[in-house]
Amino acid sequence: MKRGSKRARPAPARSTHFDDRGCARMVDVGAKPATAREAVARGRVALSREALEAVVEGRAEKGDVLGVARIAAIQAAKRTSEWIPLCHPLPLDALEIDFETSAHSIEIEARARTTAKTGVEMEALVAVSAAALAIYDMLKSVDRAIVIGDVRLVRKSGGRSGSYKRQGS
Repeated sequence: MKRGSKRARPAPARSTHFDDRGCARMVDVGAKPATAREAVARGRVALSREALEAVVEGRAEKGDVLGVARIAAIQAAKRTSEWIPLCHPLPLDALEIDFETSAHSIEIEARARTTAKTGVEMEALVAVSAAALAIYDMLKSVDRAIVIGDVRLVRKSGGRSGSYKRQGS
């Protein structure tokens, strides 16, 4: 049975997500041991003073903006493998979502934990992204110029590759 496109492409150097013919594949983690893993991701939603005040003062037309964003983050993290094609479904042990407001932005932080055979970075990143999108949806009637950005992995621990910490996170 023929897989992928008509012409095989050379696999990118050292990529585990491509086979020897250059076709995308899900990595086989069957032989790996399950270990405790944690990942922290952050992102920022930049918005107008009016939109931020609606959040802080609890007067957004659609309701509790950060409460809805927290639930969106949790739901999305639990379904990361449905968002990102080559991700393995993971059992999340915990997911914490925190928000910090400043003059013109909301910083989102997601901390995901699991005991599994593969990392939980994507779940943390998806959680931040979904929370940011929910904030936009809840506030678009006040500010259509909201900017979602700076979504990044801050740190991770566990697994064969060990720990990672972003400098200047």
